[in-house]
Amino acid sequence: MSSTNVNFPENLNISPSAYPDRELNSVSGARREHSVFGDVAQREAIEKYGIAGRIWEAAYFLSRYIDPPSNVIFDPPFIGTSTISCRNLVILELGSGAGMTSSCIAEILNEQDMLIATDLPDVCPLLESNIRVSTTSAVSSVYVRPLAWGNEVHSAAIASELLTFPEGSVPLTHVVCSDLIYFPELLAPLLRTLLQVTSPPFSPSTTNATVNVVISYKLRSLSKETPFWSAFGLWFNFEPILVKDTSSADSQWQRFGASAVYDPVFIFVGCRRPESFSWTIPLDDSDLLGGKGAMGNDSMKSDDTFETLLFMTMDDMNT
Repeated sequence: MSSTNVNFPENLNISPSAYPDRELNSVSGARREHSVFGDVAQREAIEKYGIAGRIWEAAYFLSRYIDPPSNVIFDPPFIGTSTISCRNLVILELGSGAGMTSSCIAEILNEQDMLIATDLPDVCPLLESNIRVSTTSAVSSVYVRPLAWGNEVHSAAIASELLTFPEGSVPLTHVVCSDLIYFPELLAPLLRTLLQVTSPPFSPSTTNATVNVVISYKLRSLSKETPFWSAFGLWFNFEPILVKDTSSADSQWQRFGASAVYDPVFIFVGCRRPESFSWTIPLDDSDLLGGKGAMGNDSMKSDDTFETLLFMTMDDMNT
């Protein structure tokens, strides 16, 4: 395969993911065991679709957050008690890959809700097939569309589709991302796309930032991945998800993913800083990651929210 294909980096050598039983042993059993997401199917998908064919670890945590067992509660929950819960769900997933997260979302949709699962054009056939096979509920409100990060043509096509539904303009309620922060060259395009899909016409307004951005993330290379969070925090407010097991009398709230077996896993939920809608998004990727445009000026800057949360995680592990 060509090394120019982002799903087939040089020296690609990956295996199907193993289910992280320690923290998630009661979650989404049907999806966990479904053949399209199992070991054999992942091996075949990796051969054909590269890294897009693998179920990456943070997806298991995100699936539990979206559709938790009855004894587990989250703060904030995926479907909250804010104004979002008073209107139909319209969820856009970026980098959907093999579609495990999308299939989980599809299972919780009501008839009036909508899911748009996206990935590169050559991955969409895998995504569409897996959602169709793995979802037990009706999938008439699930759409698969191409969306390469930073591609304004792709995002404009989705925006146009949302504007032309029979019921009128359909703004997003959620943007979902699972294990997308890895290659340094893709960090700026990912952030650019997040800014696009949380701005009008995707967002209902610039004065009421009600599009929730949910990001599941497994830390792999701090030096390579921190630049994304340093820039993301300039444009978005975000916080980690907390979890509590109500079946245990002595259970305490803790950060979800804190007890991951290997590298830390986070799920963050956030939304655009209201003042950011008046800022000019720089065209140059290095300027965007360097903080230009944020705060309404062209100086280089960064946000330390992620680093603060990471230090808190390290303190928790050491106590």
